[in-house]
Amino acid sequence: MTDVLGLIAFIVIPAIVLHEVAHGLVAYWLGDPTAKNLGRLSLNPIKHIDPLGSIIIPGGLFLMHYFKLTSSLMLFGWAKPVPVNFRQLKPRRLGMILVAAAGPAVNIGLAYILAQMYHSDIFGHWYYFLGWGILLNLSLAVFNLVPIPPLDGSRIVSAMLPDSLAAPYSRLEPYGLIIVVVLINLGFMRFLYPLISVLASGMGIQF
Repeated sequence: MTDVLGLIAFIVIPAIVLHEVAHGLVAYWLGDPTAKNLGRLSLNPIKHIDPLGSIIIPGGLFLMHYFKLTSSLMLFGWAKPVPVNFRQLKPRRLGMILVAAAGPAVNIGLAYILAQMYHSDIFGHWYYFLGWGILLNLSLAVFNLVPIPPLDGSRIVSAMLPDSLAAPYSRLEPYGLIIVVVLINLGFMRFLYPLISVLASGMGIQF
C-alpha cells in the first residue's frame, strides 16, 4: 500500500495540480487575472484538488487494477476547474484554445520528462513509479481533450464554433459528467487507448 500512497503523492497530485496551474497561468499571460487573484496559480495541491476527481476516482481505478479486479487500466480524473473569464482573453478565441490546450500540453510534457528518466540508468529503481506516471499523464491529456463539456477539448471546439452553435454546445456542460460516466460504462475509454499507446511509443515506452 505504501507504493500506492507514493504514486498518489508524487505522480497523481503533481499531474493534476500542474494541469490546472497551466490553465490559469496561460489565462493570466493572455490578460485574465481571475485565477491569479483567487490564488489558483499556487502549487499548493489543497487549492486544486477535488476529492472525487483528483483522489477517489483515479485512486480507485488504480487500486482495481492493482488488486487484479480488472485486467486493463485507464486512468483519468480532474481537479477543481481554474476559473477563467474568457471575455478578458486577448485574442479571445485563440486565447480560449491556448488556455484549454495548456493543461493537456503540460501532461504530455510531464510524460516526456518521465520517459527520459525511465530510459536513464540513474532512475532504475524508480521504473515502477515512472511507468505509472507516464501512463497517468498521457491518459489525463487524451481524456481531457475529449470534446465533451466541460473537458478541455470542448473549450477548443467551442472557440472554433460560431456563436450561434457555441452557445447551445456549451449548455451541455451541466450534463457533461453524466455523459462521460455513461460513455465509460459503454466502453468508450478503450477507443482512447490507441492514441495513448501512440504517444507513449513516440517516447520509447510500450504499455
